[in-house]
Amino acid sequence: MTESDRQSSSESGTIDWWVFAASTLTILIMCLPLLFAAKEAALVINRSYDVITNNLGVFYLWYAIGALGFLVYLGASRFGGIKLGELDSQPEFSTISWIAMVFCAGIGAGLLYWAVIEWGYYLDSPPYGIEPRSTGAAEWAASYGLFHWGISAWAIYCLPAVAIAYPYYVRKVPYLRLSTGCLAYLPGGVNSARGRFLDFLYMINLIGGTGTSLGLSTPMIAASLAEIIGVAHDFLLEAIVVMLCIVIFGTSAWLGLQKGFKKLADLNLWIALTLVFYVLAVGPTLFILKTSTNSIGLVLQNFIHMSTWTDSFTNSRFVEDWTVFYWAWWIAYAPFVGIFVTRISHGRTIREVIWGMLVFGSLGAGMFFMVFGNYALHLELSEILSVTSIMASQSEATAITQVMLTLPFGKVALCAFFVVAVVFLVTTYDSASYTLASVSTRELRSGENPTRWHRVFWACALGLLPISLMFVDGGLKVVLSTTIVVSLPLIIVGALLASSLMKMLKEDEGHKEV
Repeated sequence: MTESDRQSSSESGTIDWWVFAASTLTILIMCLPLLFAAKEAALVINRSYDVITNNLGVFYLWYAIGALGFLVYLGASRFGGIKLGELDSQPEFSTISWIAMVFCAGIGAGLLYWAVIEWGYYLDSPPYGIEPRSTGAAEWAASYGLFHWGISAWAIYCLPAVAIAYPYYVRKVPYLRLSTGCLAYLPGGVNSARGRFLDFLYMINLIGGTGTSLGLSTPMIAASLAEIIGVAHDFLLEAIVVMLCIVIFGTSAWLGLQKGFKKLADLNLWIALTLVFYVLAVGPTLFILKTSTNSIGLVLQNFIHMSTWTDSFTNSRFVEDWTVFYWAWWIAYAPFVGIFVTRISHGRTIREVIWGMLVFGSLGAGMFFMVFGNYALHLELSEILSVTSIMASQSEATAITQVMLTLPFGKVALCAFFVVAVVFLVTTYDSASYTLASVSTRELRSGENPTRWHRVFWACALGLLPISLMFVDGGLKVVLSTTIVVSLPLIIVGALLASSLMKMLKEDEGHKEV
């Protein structure tokens, strides 16, 4: 048995029952109002969403700018070469597997959902006061997805990862939690009242963020399955899809990182790449390449403007409904992605983690938008398939399915799309259950994993919120709004993470010099 295998098989079974009970109670508190007071709960959440986006949205924009600037500085500084582990330690996972695992944990099936249809919203309601369905609207429609899923998003993800990984691997703090990253401001340690409060915020955001992902993905996966096997797309099928996904990611959680998550991530990487290059090859290749090139130039030229645009004169709500929403979604997801990336990054340097997430994450997400999105846009502009009409008259999920079916051997392509979507969703929930189990384990040292039953419990528990939302009219809008509401406190936490990390780096550097 290799050292890597020994590390992966090591488990820590001491449960932190306070955190465990608080996590379970949080899920119940979020689910019960949706089941028994759905209208009232939805009204409160949606009103809170409007208040936050209208009055505090600018802080989300500055958070993304600050996170990206801090990471670029850190990666280029003398601290970037610090190894996360012993000086002679080697990475537990190969670079390809590490990239695949980071991507699967951080993206989920929501990428496939938005990559195919997001341009449709921008085409009809473009930014900057551009005339809908004009040439300018089409250019921005093909470009804004690259911005929303690009380097700013991955910077938001990466900040907690390096902030948690440094004290965990270098200072040997045996707690794989969000509070570990704020250690410099926790004189009582991660088990203090402050530390537990930070971890409680993490749990709320993780539950809301993963609910968003499954809420978006379930109709898309169900619509694909309905078309493949020739049945009606109804509530029962969506419920079956949810249960199927719970069984799969519960099994993956049981098998562990090496035998479960890693193998799924590796498999999905190659299936997804094959599908992307297939669409590029059989679709309007020249249109996709030219439009993608134009979009890259447009985003690079306007990145600062897009990052700081508040639309303060026309109040079209484009910024609030899209950029602020996305930044809030990434902020809600960031602690869990950070904890998971910490676990799989032993033996890598801070610089490797930063550049790996910023570069490969942005390239991977951009590839889906450039190929799938521009293929669907071509169908719309060429009047081969009115994607936006299907979105308006039927559903976004149906539109995505119909786009895939226009490809040569459309059923085969749809089957591949279905598999990639399911695995993306499964790996997202698998990593989420892993991090919840990590947070509610009393001590978790480098190379250790939470116990199997603990991981499987959270894999099943995380499915409760999306199932509850299926019973609520407008449930998806409610969970999207919930993401905004619960992410707000994490803006402050992000600032604490960056400051705490710099304090620890400078303190440890000073001790070495002495």
